Amino acid sequence: MQVLAGPILRRMTTERLTFWLITNTPVSASLELLQNQEQILALQQTQVADFHSQLKAGDNLYVHLLDIKLEHTLPTNTIIHYDLRLNGLDWTHWAKNLVYPGHALPFFVLQPKINNLLHGSCRKPHHPSKDGLLRVDELLENTPPLEWPSLLMMSGDQIYCDDVAAPMLWAIHQLVPSFNMPNESLPCVEIDNSQALHQDNAYYYARETLLPANEANRGMLAQVFGGVRKPVFTTDTAQNHLISLGEVLAMYVLVWSPAGWESLLEKNGWGMPSGLTEKQKTDYLQRQAILQNFVEGLPKVRRALAHLPVAMIFDDHDITDDWNLTAAWEQTAYNHPFSARIIGNALFGYLICQGWGNCPEHFSPQLINEVQHVLARPGGEEHDDFLRTLFGFSQWNYTWQTTPPLVVLDTRTQRWRSERSLESPSGLMDWEALTDLQQQLKGLGAVIMVSPAPIFGVKLIETIQRLFTWFGHPLMVDAENWMAHRGSAHTLMNMFRHKKTPKHFVILSGDVHYSFVYDIQLRGSNRGPDLWQITSSGIKNEFPKRLLDIFDRTNRWLYSPKSPLNWFTRRRRMKVIPHKPETADHGERLLNASGVSLVRFHSDGSPQAVIQLCSDGRDIKFILSEEDATWE
Repeated sequence: MQVLAGPILRRMTTERLTFWLITNTPVSASLELLQNQEQILALQQTQVADFHSQLKAGDNLYVHLLDIKLEHTLPTNTIIHYDLRLNGLDWTHWAKNLVYPGHALPFFVLQPKINNLLHGSCRKPHHPSKDGLLRVDELLENTPPLEWPSLLMMSGDQIYCDDVAAPMLWAIHQLVPSFNMPNESLPCVEIDNSQALHQDNAYYYARETLLPANEANRGMLAQVFGGVRKPVFTTDTAQNHLISLGEVLAMYVLVWSPAGWESLLEKNGWGMPSGLTEKQKTDYLQRQAILQNFVEGLPKVRRALAHLPVAMIFDDHDITDDWNLTAAWEQTAYNHPFSARIIGNALFGYLICQGWGNCPEHFSPQLINEVQHVLARPGGEEHDDFLRTLFGFSQWNYTWQTTPPLVVLDTRTQRWRSERSLESPSGLMDWEALTDLQQQLKGLGAVIMVSPAPIFGVKLIETIQRLFTWFGHPLMVDAENWMAHRGSAHTLMNMFRHKKTPKHFVILSGDVHYSFVYDIQLRGSNRGPDLWQITSSGIKNEFPKRLLDIFDRTNRWLYSPKSPLNWFTRRRRMKVIPHKPETADHGERLLNASGVSLVRFHSDGSPQAVIQLCSDGRDIKFILSEEDATWE
């Protein structure tokens, strides 16, 4: 038996424990919990079986969720060791270096009162920075467990289905055959099944050519595959976009655990596909060197995720770039069978590898049974029917009943489509979703709200996005900020100003590949709630350094408190006070460094301190900069 990924702790409460993992064989599990070396819970295999969902994706690929409901409440703020045995074997038989020094078993600490937490987004394996999740492991190893963060919030782009390095795709194709998954038929002219795609002709650097370049397909090619060149921000490449369900599941195995890498590298070593151009070979070797460093850190990543509860939500790259950005994008992408399958397979992978563990009760036994039926016979009409069901699924959002509550928003699938133009950006949440959110927030004293995209952005960048949108090119600049859609922006601001709204709003966000902190005060007849937006991005990704420096300094110059331009562009009746990085030079307010954010809270739910734990080893605190406050 081999554990290919996990165990990862998901939602962990005093009354319910959730573990996720992937194995290469079916397993029966038992669980023992110990406090101060004394047993406080013992569940035998027959007892755990009632809470154990096991999905067979291949003869040698099984995805597991253990969602264990407890009869007796567990203690909080104490170390609870867990002995999770699979087929009677403890962790020493299926995971190396899973425990921290001084401990014989992995453990967790239940802290429903959030005194501090970690959060971040955007973890691209082939980005040249170090992996920010290594700082999570370092923090846990060097911090007394009773002072650990309550949880790790991963707020989007945990994997990149649309931006895959060629050596990562090569590794995926070495791993997939070992799963022995059923062959998935594909609605594609050139490659009509997954085995041919994985083994015969993988189309490295050329997956955008898999559809005929006719007028009907041109829009889909540009939006899903095209490697669309974005002249202001970045150049995104989709030439190695994941396509099959097997590729998506293999990606999850390879980004969260060293086990898959160990088996394939021991067997094959690092290889290179034939037929690459000299330019492609150079790129391949450069990416391979970066991935080698990434793989070396995976044992520590797996260890951290086995000790700290992890909450997750998708953003676009978990599925594909600019996912659902405009109504025109949706019409083009979902109305072609091949692009719908590509998007659907990525969402399918998110369901069983991320979404399921956030809030298991959102996924009915009937839905999970449908998942198993598709896994057994992928590629047919039943597969496509189920993907259409997922496209309409409305419970990706969830709340963890911590103090303050952790409210995680779905800003991708419940969009408010523009009534002015199909090409205009959609609102990140529609009116019904925002109304439901307002009802959920009524009466709360404080809330930690997770929005993958920042609600309050950098004014210069938002202005550029509006200009490109006005000219009909929102996709070119990722124009998906909250304020790009008048209806959703107005509704959201009214929600913040509602008299029964929480007194303290802490908004966690990511997406943009740089980090910043705002303290926001709303104006009106009565002062609104206190808002803080803490943006941490990316875990392993960064904005082009020179370009961000230009944006940062120009933004401060154009929209400074004394700037006439700032006076004439006020629109939201609010005061924005930036917190600048303590290492910032004059004029800098944005931090461009891979890592994760550590947020410490006061007892009332307001933030006490925000520290970026950078992957290069620096700890950078954000400091209130009252002199740079602007009214908008």
